[in-house]
Amino acid sequence: MGQKINPNSYRLGITKGWPVRWFLKGGYPRFLAEDEAIRNTINKKIGLAGIANIEIERTQGNLRVYIRAARPGLVIGRGGKGMEDLNTAISDALKKVRGPEAAKNKVALSLNVEELKRTEVSSRYLAQQIAWDLEKRIRFRRTMKKYLEQIMQNRDVKGAKIALSGRLDGNEIARREHLSQGSLPLATLRADIDYGTATARTTAGAVGVRVWVYKGEVFDKKSDEGHANEERRSDRPMGRRPESRA
Repeated sequence: MGQKINPNSYRLGITKGWPVRWFLKGGYPRFLAEDEAIRNTINKKIGLAGIANIEIERTQGNLRVYIRAARPGLVIGRGGKGMEDLNTAISDALKKVRGPEAAKNKVALSLNVEELKRTEVSSRYLAQQIAWDLEKRIRFRRTMKKYLEQIMQNRDVKGAKIALSGRLDGNEIARREHLSQGSLPLATLRADIDYGTATARTTAGAVGVRVWVYKGEVFDKKSDEGHANEERRSDRPMGRRPESRA
C-alpha cells in the first residue's frame, strides 16, 4: 500500500500533523474552497520565493496562515509591502468564494512567514528547483544527479528518490525516469518520509516532478528494545532470599 498512496496522507495522524486545522462546526464545502483559493493565491503571487509548506488554522472569527519559504525576503518585501499585497490578494480571493455572504462572515486574517533553515531538506522546494531547471532546458539526467547528490549530503537523510514523467528533453514520446539512492521504506508508517511534487511547464509540454526524502524513523529502535527488555525482566519470578542463620 505504501507504493500506491501519497506518503504524507498515509502518515497523517501517526507521524505527521494536519496541514489544515479547523476548530469549527459545519460549513465544510465553503471552508474547503477557501483553503484551495488561499493556496492558489500564495503559489501564484510568491511562488518564486520557494514555498516549502503552507498551514492554515481556523478558529471562530480568525484565520491564520503560516508560510514557510526558502527566501522570505521576497514575501515580506520592502517595509512589509509584500505582506500587505499578499494579504489584500488573499482577502479578494476569499470574497470571490464567499460571494454575497462576504459581508456577514468577516474573518480576521493574519499571515506568518517563517524561513526554511539551510540544514533542513524540503522535498517540495527541491521539486520546485528541479522544475525551474527543466524549464531552463537543462538536461534532466544532469539535474536529477545534481539534486540527488545535494540531498544525500545532509546528515539526517538516509535515502532519496527523484522521479520525472513527461516529454523529457523534448522527446516526442513521453516516458518516466527515476533515480534513487539509499533506503526508502514507503510501507513503514514510522518512517519519516517527506514527499513533494511540482510541474515544469516546458516548451514541449508539462513534466511532472516527484521527490521522496527519507529522514530516518520517528521512534528510536533502541528505546523500544530497552522497554521490551525491562518488561521481560519484570515478568521473571523473583528468587527466594537465603534464610539468615541464628
